[in-house]
Order: sequence, then C-alpha cells, then structure tokens
Amino acid sequence: MPAIYESTFEVTTADLDDMQHVNNVRYLQWVQDVSEAHWTQWAKPIWLKQYKWVAINHFIEYKKPAFLGDQIQINTHVHEHTGVKSNRLVRMFNATTGDLLMQSSSWWCMIDASSLKPTRIPKEVTEAFV
Repeated sequence: MPAIYESTFEVTTADLDDMQHVNNVRYLQWVQDVSEAHWTQWAKPIWLKQYKWVAINHFIEYKKPAFLGDQIQINTHVHEHTGVKSNRLVRMFNATTGDLLMQSSSWWCMIDASSLKPTRIPKEVTEAFV
C-alpha cells in the first residue's frame, strides 16, 4: 500500500481567475505544494538534508472547475520509482460533493543536495513511499 498524503483547504480569492473559478496555474502550484508536503512528512530527517526533488514534467487533466469557498480535498502518492526518477499521482476533489476536479501525473528527479546532480533513489526511500 503506498504512503498516501491527504489535505483539505478552502479556495480563496487569490486562487481565482477572471472567470471566477480556480486558475489552472493554481492547480499546478497545489500539485507542487502537496508533493513537497508529502515528502516532508514521510521522509526521514537525514533524507531531507541529503536529497532534493526537481520536476521533469507534469501531466494535468482538468475535470471540473472549483469556485470561491469550495473545500478542496487533495491526495497524493508515489506510483513508481525507476533509477533517479519517481512518478507521483495527485487527485483533487470537491470535499462537499466528492466530484473529481483534477488529476495529475508528474515525474520528479532525485537530486543530491550537495552536488545538485541526479542520484539514484535509495531502496529505503522507495520502500517508504511505494
């Protein structure tokens, strides 16, 4: 069973575009934020010092809009690891209706914090997250 991270928050005016629904760029920011929060919560303190993550790509599928005041439930987990890369899935729901608003798949590269070069994901990290 993968290590799943979940969070709930409310849409604010800062999240809206000129059509008064959540701006697509904001969803990308939330993908980044929840990914970082998941890593920070589940990683051992030494890993937080040794490793960093950089995004390789994001595929985002928008399903339904979210509006001011909506409660958003977001969850993420690592789907797979291979070499220096990790694939993370994120899904966002309207917490009241249960409607799927967005889902994404992102590839991330593990970086050695000292050299800033890609580094193979250690087995203990893969075991903790997948």
